[in-house]
Amino acid sequence: MDFRVRYRFDDASRLAPEPAQFGDYERLERALLENMRQRAAELRALLEEINGHWGYEDGIYRFYHQSFKVFGLQRQTEQIAAALTAIAPEGRSFCESFHAILEDGIGREFSPDDNAHWAERTAPIVEAFFHARYFLEMAVRYGAELAEPPRSMPSGWAALLSLYGLR
Repeated sequence: MDFRVRYRFDDASRLAPEPAQFGDYERLERALLENMRQRAAELRALLEEINGHWGYEDGIYRFYHQSFKVFGLQRQTEQIAAALTAIAPEGRSFCESFHAILEDGIGREFSPDDNAHWAERTAPIVEAFFHARYFLEMAVRYGAELAEPPRSMPSGWAALLSLYGLR
């Protein structure tokens, strides 16, 4: 799958995932882990690209340099959101918190007026990027480390479960 496809909001993506029934948790956790394993190479490649100079390093610098180029982080956030959507167990949507962060941090266009309100206008872009990058990193890490869903949950795995409304 090409994760360069943009994440798009639609009516279904705005809805919180349906609460999983008690018996569904294990099946959905296993499905998430399997999806992460099946797409491991693509997820790793995307994480490498995101962590590269023109992603994380330059994008955050652009925020502090007050450069309109910080708006470019939105494209990378959309790529990550598309990748996270692709590994969602049984097509589950994101939790309300992550969805709200994405909605505030992508789809923005630069205006010269943004310079007078820099942090207010651009911090949501950086916040969305950081949260998306975190979930991508956790998907890569735990897709490689876990053979099955653990009984004693590492925080990053628990965060991924929360992303899809499974915790």
